[in-house]
Amino acid sequence: MTGWSSPTRTGGPCDAPRSRARSGARPSRRSARLAGPASTTLRHYYASLLIRHGESIKTVQRRLGHTTAAETLDTYAHLCPDSDDRTREAIDSVLGSTTERHR
Repeated sequence: MTGWSSPTRTGGPCDAPRSRARSGARPSRRSARLAGPASTTLRHYYASLLIRHGESIKTVQRRLGHTTAAETLDTYAHLCPDSDDRTREAIDSVLGSTTERHR
């Protein structure tokens, strides 16, 4: 079964979109979503968690429904780990940090 379901008066499943169409009732866009900036805030929080935990930009793009990875990068590039930091950490892990060598 697709869509939202809830029990009918007889206890069986009810496909809400079809039952609304029959009754003429339509949910408003405002009541169907979180109001105001809360939905945007949650969306950005979701994206930032994915990025922080190492998901690729392509994965974040698909999860958010962006058309291109460039759209995702334009919005969230500031959250991605800096490549200078990663390269510095890689070299430090192999050669040791400069502070360790000067001791």
